[in-house]
Amino acid sequence: MDSKLVLNSENELRETIDHQPKAQKMIATLLSYIFHPVFVPVYVIYFLLFVQPFLFVALRLEGPDVVIRAKMGILLQSIVNYTFFPLVTVLLLKGVGFIQSIKLKERKDRIIPFIACNIWYFWIWYVWRNLEAVPKELVIFSFAVFMASSIGLLVNIYMKVSMHGIALGTATAFLCLLGFEYGPGMAVYIAIALLITGVVATARLLLSDHTAKEVYWGLAVGVAGLLVATVVA
Repeated sequence: MDSKLVLNSENELRETIDHQPKAQKMIATLLSYIFHPVFVPVYVIYFLLFVQPFLFVALRLEGPDVVIRAKMGILLQSIVNYTFFPLVTVLLLKGVGFIQSIKLKERKDRIIPFIACNIWYFWIWYVWRNLEAVPKELVIFSFAVFMASSIGLLVNIYMKVSMHGIALGTATAFLCLLGFEYGPGMAVYIAIALLITGVVATARLLLSDHTAKEVYWGLAVGVAGLLVATVVA
Protein backbone atom coordinates (compact mmCIF):
# COMPACT_ATOMS: atom_id res chain seq x y z
CA MET A 1 0.00 0.00 0.00
CA ASP A 2 1.21 3.50 -0.87
CA SER A 3 0.57 6.50 1.34
CA LYS A 4 0.71 10.24 0.83
CA LEU A 5 0.30 13.39 2.90
CA VAL A 6 -2.60 15.74 2.16
CA LEU A 7 -3.95 18.94 3.70
CA ASN A 8 -7.40 18.80 5.27
CA SER A 9 -9.84 21.71 5.61
CA GLU A 10 -8.00 22.94 8.73
CA ASN A 11 -4.63 22.97 6.91
CA GLU A 12 -3.39 19.97 8.88
CA LEU A 13 -1.22 17.33 7.21
CA ARG A 14 -2.86 13.90 7.22
CA GLU A 15 -1.62 10.61 5.81
CA THR A 16 -3.89 8.80 3.38
CA ILE A 17 -3.43 5.32 1.94
CA ASP A 18 -3.69 4.79 -1.80
CA HIS A 19 -4.66 1.52 -3.49
CA GLN A 20 -6.10 0.04 -0.31
CA PRO A 21 -7.68 -3.41 -0.87
CA LYS A 22 -11.46 -3.10 -0.99
CA ALA A 23 -12.05 -5.99 1.44
CA GLN A 24 -9.65 -4.47 3.94
CA LYS A 25 -11.43 -1.11 3.77
CA MET A 26 -14.83 -2.78 4.17
CA ILE A 27 -13.69 -4.69 7.26
CA ALA A 28 -12.13 -1.56 8.79
CA THR A 29 -15.34 0.39 8.15
CA LEU A 30 -17.50 -2.38 9.63
CA LEU A 31 -15.35 -2.54 12.77
CA SER A 32 -15.55 1.24 13.11
CA TYR A 33 -19.35 1.08 13.07
CA ILE A 34 -19.69 -1.96 15.35
CA PHE A 35 -17.40 -0.43 17.96
CA HIS A 36 -18.59 3.13 17.49
CA PRO A 37 -18.31 5.28 20.67
CA VAL A 38 -22.11 5.39 21.04
CA PHE A 39 -22.21 1.59 21.36
CA VAL A 40 -19.13 0.75 23.45
CA PRO A 41 -20.53 1.87 26.86
CA VAL A 42 -23.67 -0.20 26.23
CA TYR A 43 -21.53 -3.26 25.42
CA VAL A 44 -19.69 -2.88 28.73
CA ILE A 45 -22.90 -2.45 30.70
CA TYR A 46 -24.51 -5.44 28.96
CA PHE A 47 -21.43 -7.48 29.87
CA LEU A 48 -21.75 -6.48 33.52
CA LEU A 49 -25.47 -7.24 33.61
CA PHE A 50 -25.70 -10.53 31.73
CA VAL A 51 -22.31 -12.04 30.86
CA GLN A 52 -20.51 -11.59 34.17
CA PRO A 53 -23.38 -10.66 36.52
CA PHE A 54 -21.51 -10.43 39.82
CA LEU A 55 -22.83 -7.03 40.81
CA PHE A 56 -26.39 -7.77 41.92
CA VAL A 57 -25.86 -9.93 44.99
CA ALA A 58 -27.98 -7.65 47.18
CA LEU A 59 -31.00 -7.96 44.90
CA ARG A 60 -30.90 -11.75 44.54
CA LEU A 61 -32.58 -12.21 47.90
CA GLU A 62 -35.65 -10.42 46.53
CA GLY A 63 -36.17 -12.94 43.74
CA PRO A 64 -35.19 -13.33 40.07
CA ASP A 65 -38.00 -11.14 38.79
CA VAL A 66 -36.70 -8.15 40.74
CA VAL A 67 -33.19 -8.74 39.45
CA ILE A 68 -34.32 -9.02 35.82
CA ARG A 69 -36.41 -5.85 36.05
CA ALA A 70 -33.50 -3.97 37.59
CA LYS A 71 -31.10 -5.17 34.91
CA MET A 72 -33.44 -4.37 32.02
CA GLY A 73 -34.13 -0.93 33.46
CA ILE A 74 -30.41 -0.17 33.70
CA LEU A 75 -29.77 -1.49 30.18
CA LEU A 76 -32.60 0.61 28.72
CA GLN A 77 -31.34 3.73 30.49
CA SER A 78 -27.84 3.13 29.13
CA ILE A 79 -29.12 2.70 25.55
CA VAL A 80 -31.11 5.92 25.77
CA ASN A 81 -28.31 8.05 27.24
CA TYR A 82 -25.25 6.54 25.56
CA THR A 83 -26.70 5.72 22.14
CA PHE A 84 -30.10 7.24 21.36
CA PHE A 85 -29.61 10.80 22.66
CA PRO A 86 -26.08 11.23 21.17
CA LEU A 87 -27.24 9.95 17.76
CA VAL A 88 -30.29 12.22 17.75
CA THR A 89 -28.12 15.16 18.82
CA VAL A 90 -25.69 14.66 15.94
CA LEU A 91 -28.52 14.27 13.43
CA LEU A 92 -30.16 17.47 14.67
CA LEU A 93 -26.86 19.36 14.50
CA LYS A 94 -26.40 18.19 10.90
CA GLY A 95 -29.98 19.12 10.07
CA VAL A 96 -29.59 22.71 11.27
CA GLY A 97 -26.15 23.07 9.70
CA PHE A 98 -23.96 23.27 12.80
CA ILE A 99 -21.76 20.40 11.57
CA GLN A 100 -20.66 19.43 8.07
CA SER A 101 -21.05 15.66 8.41
CA ILE A 102 -22.52 13.18 10.87
CA LYS A 103 -19.18 11.37 10.71
CA LEU A 104 -17.55 14.36 12.48
CA LYS A 105 -14.46 14.21 10.30
CA GLU A 106 -13.32 17.73 11.17
CA ARG A 107 -12.05 18.73 14.60
CA LYS A 108 -14.36 21.75 14.88
CA ASP A 109 -17.40 19.56 14.10
CA ARG A 110 -16.76 17.62 17.30
CA ILE A 111 -17.00 20.52 19.75
CA ILE A 112 -20.79 20.77 20.09
CA PRO A 113 -21.34 16.96 20.04
CA PHE A 114 -18.76 16.61 22.83
CA ILE A 115 -20.58 19.22 24.91
CA ALA A 116 -24.02 17.70 24.24
CA CYS A 117 -22.88 14.17 25.03
CA ASN A 118 -21.33 15.39 28.26
CA ILE A 119 -24.81 16.49 29.34
CA TRP A 120 -26.27 13.00 28.73
CA TYR A 121 -23.27 11.32 30.36
CA PHE A 122 -23.44 13.53 33.43
CA TRP A 123 -27.17 12.99 33.75
CA ILE A 124 -27.02 9.18 33.76
CA TRP A 125 -24.15 9.21 36.27
CA TYR A 126 -26.03 11.62 38.52
CA VAL A 127 -29.16 9.46 38.41
CA TRP A 128 -27.35 6.17 38.99
CA ARG A 129 -25.26 7.44 41.88
CA ASN A 130 -28.49 8.13 43.80
CA LEU A 131 -30.11 4.75 43.13
CA GLU A 132 -29.46 1.98 45.64
CA ALA A 133 -30.16 -0.70 43.01
CA VAL A 134 -27.22 0.43 40.87
CA PRO A 135 -23.90 -1.18 41.91
CA LYS A 136 -20.89 0.96 42.71
CA GLU A 137 -18.96 -0.39 39.71
CA LEU A 138 -21.58 0.91 37.29
CA VAL A 139 -21.50 4.32 38.96
CA ILE A 140 -17.72 4.40 38.55
CA PHE A 141 -17.96 3.39 34.89
CA SER A 142 -20.63 5.99 34.10
CA PHE A 143 -18.52 8.69 35.76
CA ALA A 144 -15.45 7.46 33.86
CA VAL A 145 -17.32 7.89 30.57
CA PHE A 146 -18.30 11.43 31.57
CA MET A 147 -14.76 12.33 32.65
CA ALA A 148 -13.18 10.82 29.53
CA SER A 149 -15.58 12.80 27.33
CA SER A 150 -14.83 15.98 29.27
CA ILE A 151 -11.08 15.50 28.95
CA GLY A 152 -11.58 14.64 25.28
CA LEU A 153 -13.37 17.96 24.77
CA LEU A 154 -10.32 19.80 26.15
CA VAL A 155 -7.85 17.79 24.07
CA ASN A 156 -10.01 18.37 20.99
CA ILE A 157 -9.08 22.06 21.22
CA TYR A 158 -5.57 21.13 20.08
CA MET A 159 -6.10 18.03 17.92
CA LYS A 160 -8.80 15.78 16.45
CA VAL A 161 -8.58 13.19 19.19
CA SER A 162 -9.97 9.74 18.36
CA MET A 163 -13.41 9.20 19.86
CA HIS A 164 -13.08 5.47 19.20
CA GLY A 165 -9.84 5.57 21.18
CA ILE A 166 -11.52 7.38 24.08
CA ALA A 167 -14.41 4.90 24.24
CA LEU A 168 -12.26 1.78 23.98
CA GLY A 169 -9.60 3.16 26.31
CA THR A 170 -12.24 3.78 28.97
CA ALA A 171 -13.84 0.35 28.50
CA THR A 172 -10.57 -1.58 28.54
CA ALA A 173 -9.23 0.31 31.54
CA PHE A 174 -12.48 -0.38 33.39
CA LEU A 175 -12.24 -4.12 32.71
CA CYS A 176 -8.66 -4.04 33.98
CA LEU A 177 -9.94 -2.37 37.15
CA LEU A 178 -12.48 -5.18 37.57
CA GLY A 179 -9.63 -7.64 37.08
CA PHE A 180 -7.85 -6.22 40.12
CA GLU A 181 -11.06 -6.48 42.14
CA TYR A 182 -12.46 -9.83 41.00
CA GLY A 183 -9.32 -11.76 40.11
CA PRO A 184 -8.29 -14.19 37.34
CA GLY A 185 -11.87 -14.73 36.15
CA MET A 186 -11.60 -11.45 34.25
CA ALA A 187 -8.39 -12.37 32.39
CA VAL A 188 -10.09 -13.71 29.25
CA TYR A 189 -12.37 -10.68 28.98
CA ILE A 190 -9.47 -8.27 29.44
CA ALA A 191 -7.54 -10.07 26.70
CA ILE A 192 -10.54 -9.83 24.36
CA ALA A 193 -10.93 -6.12 25.15
CA LEU A 194 -7.26 -5.47 24.42
CA LEU A 195 -7.53 -7.36 21.13
CA ILE A 196 -10.63 -5.41 20.09
CA THR A 197 -8.98 -2.12 21.03
CA GLY A 198 -5.91 -2.92 18.94
CA VAL A 199 -7.94 -4.06 15.93
CA VAL A 200 -10.27 -1.04 15.97
CA ALA A 201 -7.37 1.39 16.44
CA THR A 202 -5.69 -0.19 13.41
CA ALA A 203 -8.94 0.12 11.45
CA ARG A 204 -9.10 3.85 12.20
CA LEU A 205 -5.56 4.25 10.89
CA LEU A 206 -6.28 2.20 7.75
CA LEU A 207 -9.27 4.40 6.98
CA SER A 208 -7.00 7.45 7.37
CA ASP A 209 -9.49 9.02 9.76
CA HIS A 210 -6.78 9.59 12.36
CA THR A 211 -3.05 9.74 12.81
CA ALA A 212 -1.35 7.38 15.25
CA LYS A 213 -0.87 10.32 17.64
CA GLU A 214 -4.60 11.05 17.70
CA VAL A 215 -5.44 7.39 18.38
CA TYR A 216 -2.88 7.10 21.17
CA TRP A 217 -4.16 10.31 22.75
CA GLY A 218 -7.70 8.96 22.57
CA LEU A 219 -6.68 5.80 24.42
CA ALA A 220 -4.77 7.86 27.00
CA VAL A 221 -7.80 10.10 27.56
CA GLY A 222 -10.00 7.05 28.15
CA VAL A 223 -7.58 5.64 30.73
CA ALA A 224 -7.27 9.05 32.39
CA GLY A 225 -11.06 9.31 32.67
CA LEU A 226 -11.21 5.94 34.42
CA LEU A 227 -8.39 6.86 36.81
CA VAL A 228 -10.16 10.09 37.79
CA ALA A 229 -13.44 8.20 38.29
CA THR A 230 -11.88 5.62 40.62
CA VAL A 231 -10.64 8.43 42.87
CA VAL A 232 -13.67 10.74 42.76
CA ALA A 233 -16.77 8.55 42.21
